[in-house]
Amino acid sequence: MSTDFTGRVALITGASRGIGHAVAAELLAGGAAVTITARKAHELEAAVAQLAATVPDGAERVLGVPANSGRDEDREHAVQRTVEAFGRLDVLVNNTGINPVYGDLMSADLGAVRKIFDVNVVAALGFVQQVWHAWMARHGGAVVNVASVGGLRSTGVIGAYGASKAALIRLTEELAWQLGPKVRVNAVAPAVVKTRFATALYTGREDEASAQYPMKRLGLPEDVARLVAFLASDEASWITGETVRVDGGLLATGTLG
Repeated sequence: MSTDFTGRVALITGASRGIGHAVAAELLAGGAAVTITARKAHELEAAVAQLAATVPDGAERVLGVPANSGRDEDREHAVQRTVEAFGRLDVLVNNTGINPVYGDLMSADLGAVRKIFDVNVVAALGFVQQVWHAWMARHGGAVVNVASVGGLRSTGVIGAYGASKAALIRLTEELAWQLGPKVRVNAVAPAVVKTRFATALYTGREDEASAQYPMKRLGLPEDVARLVAFLASDEASWITGETVRVDGGLLATGTLG
């Protein structure tokens, strides 16, 4: 059963596919109106159509706004369009993330590292600033940041990405302190989830990759979406500043690989 979001409005970034798309579907099924963003207009258009088809009044409850989360003007536009279209903005899910750097940090391109932090951390803060000033400062709300288990433990493979997610986790705690009691701010930390974003981590070796998980499988976008929905809901009304792992028990093993 979906958590009740009737009358609520959510903005989910980077939601044309993967975890963001699953989160949008979960909130939509719970009664929310949703705005989704993505950089590629054709993928965004297809995602809007897919989501709208899942509920009877989907055409009235799904809005797509092309946006590059790293651009100040795009973040402002996405928030403004949401409030204009639906009259409010109760939930922000910062899902956008990039990872163009793999392997040894000593040979990492620093320009690419800067871009990782700009999109994964600075842009997330930028979206929170926008929703705060546009709606939540006066009316309250909930923010859920999509972090990673890579932000909780070193990997040796995705070090720059993990460092950015560690910063996002720390940012989550700081924002929870500063924005309470009006706005709750939490994060989720997935392990490897079967999305296009993570294919390099399991393609051709899924059995090997999943063998290290106590649950003996990789995650699905829906596994993360259900947790995000809970944290965004009134059922989590006394939870803020938390980062909740959704990792099939991976960190319980004491290793990330």
